[in-house]
Amino acid sequence: MTTAADPYLLTPGPLTTAATTKAAMLRDWGSWDADFRAMTAHLRRALLEIAGCDGDDANGEYDCVPLQGSGSYCVEAMLGSFVPRDGHALVLANGAYGKRIATTLRYLGRRHTVHDTGDYLPARAADVERLLVERADITHVVVVHCETSSGILNPVEEIAAVTARHGRRLLIDSMSAFGAVPLDVRTLPCEAFVSSANKCIEGVPGFGFVVAKKAALAAAKGNSHSLALDLHDQWDAMNRTGQWRFTPPTHAVAAFIEALRLYKAEGGQPGRLARYTRNRDVMVDGMRALGFEPLLTEAWRSPIIVTFFSPDHPGFSFERFYELMKEQGFIIYPGKLTSVESFRIGCIGALDEAVMRRVVQACGAALSTLGVPSGAPAHVALEAREALAA
Repeated sequence: MTTAADPYLLTPGPLTTAATTKAAMLRDWGSWDADFRAMTAHLRRALLEIAGCDGDDANGEYDCVPLQGSGSYCVEAMLGSFVPRDGHALVLANGAYGKRIATTLRYLGRRHTVHDTGDYLPARAADVERLLVERADITHVVVVHCETSSGILNPVEEIAAVTARHGRRLLIDSMSAFGAVPLDVRTLPCEAFVSSANKCIEGVPGFGFVVAKKAALAAAKGNSHSLALDLHDQWDAMNRTGQWRFTPPTHAVAAFIEALRLYKAEGGQPGRLARYTRNRDVMVDGMRALGFEPLLTEAWRSPIIVTFFSPDHPGFSFERFYELMKEQGFIIYPGKLTSVESFRIGCIGALDEAVMRRVVQACGAALSTLGVPSGAPAHVALEAREALAA
């Protein structure tokens, strides 16, 4: 799935891409040309279909708006366009990306309340219901679908249900989940969600996209704090001209078209979820055999990325462990938690369970080189996990 010279990117995006996806970027495209406009139209239709919409139905309730930049650009565009200046957003945070949403809202001058459940657990429907009852002025609820700083998969279905029951509007950061974890707007009521080209569809970085209700896009006129991040203006221009307002990431779009072809050939969302889940399970079982323990209990462990406690041994250094893994062809992620020492291994990208077995072997070899007999964490870390899970 990759060349011998390429290290596997065991990250939640950018990630390892297929050879044909890379090869799709070898041609140059004119941003105004009819062929490229057709590519943009194709990716918009395809993404709507993955979200449960009929991509060819001009009268459908939702539309797809691609936007240049990283995923955080799209999150900011969603917040700045859909949360009005007199709105009040409830942010459900349990990691770095929920906190980033709160930071973005602060920059935008949007009123917000943060409900932080820590690194181990999600917000639940009862929490959201209580907060919505207590704060009648809350207009929007914002949640991260998969919080990759810990690997937690938040229960967006129950959050969506309680948000809709109270007449509020739900915005979802599905950056690292959409395309693998089910998100069907026919059964999961939301105002909008965002994702990125370089996540579970397995494209390359360069753009993200927002799937939103057309009514919300129409109502967003004049809300945005930014010309470049104005979703209403981007949506209106694309529908009128078929073009991006500003220079598009043409090569990233071409790669994405090929990634969509591979995605469909794998069986779409169910096929992708099955492979990622198998990657996770094979890797977690192998890591546990080495003594490592995942941060999260099975109930909330996503098939996207897994956080492991660092070994409780004076010879363990993540920096050296990282370099030893890279020498063996694997790039992993440092931890992003403040409460415990940890590191992360992604399960997504153009790789399979055979690669994950090699990852485990590499981890064992790295421990041996470091003189660390086991990946076992400190007992206090496990006790904290079990206490919170109970």
